[in-house]
Amino acid sequence: MTFPNQNPDYYDDLDLSFEKAWDVIENGPKDRHSPAHAPVVGTVDEDGAPQLRVMILRDVCRDTRTLRFNTDVRSRKITQMRVNSATSILIYDVAAKVQLRLSGIAQVSKDGDVADTAWSQSTPFARRCYMAEVSPGSEVLAPSSGLPDWIQGRQPSEAQLVDARPHFATLLFQAKQLEWLYLANAGHRRARWTWDDVQGLWNGRWLIP
Repeated sequence: MTFPNQNPDYYDDLDLSFEKAWDVIENGPKDRHSPAHAPVVGTVDEDGAPQLRVMILRDVCRDTRTLRFNTDVRSRKITQMRVNSATSILIYDVAAKVQLRLSGIAQVSKDGDVADTAWSQSTPFARRCYMAEVSPGSEVLAPSSGLPDWIQGRQPSEAQLVDARPHFATLLFQAKQLEWLYLANAGHRRARWTWDDVQGLWNGRWLIP
């Protein structure tokens, strides 16, 4: 049995596969329905065990190889990243039949222009979660959002959000490796690109899927 030739133009083209990979990533912040909008972010905890969670992708810069997320500076993953900055990101686009795995380092910043801009560009309702009175992951005796009772189900004003700003931080991930897997009936395609600091460019190779 043979399969009809319906493969995309990047099927056997390493450079076009790389462009398609970044197109998928860059669509994340633009389209809340995009699979790249909520990728899986992996860190390593204090015991060397992998830890995974879904995070919302807020911004992407292909030139600097950076992906930005917003986070609570009190969360456990921040402590993990400060001890070990090695971070990975997983994106699976069902429609495109593409899996992307990125590995690199993460930097957390709660002050400065990037964090200030990210804070101001978020909606008051989105920033409300940083009003939680205790750290994310804290144990409680009963189900709770962690928010004060007076703000439950309400949108805070800018004045009410002032005390929440110190809890907010940006997480900047810088990719050092990008791995691509395209699923096709005719035969899968897999590739890996590694960033070369000396040459300032990506080096790509085909891999066996």
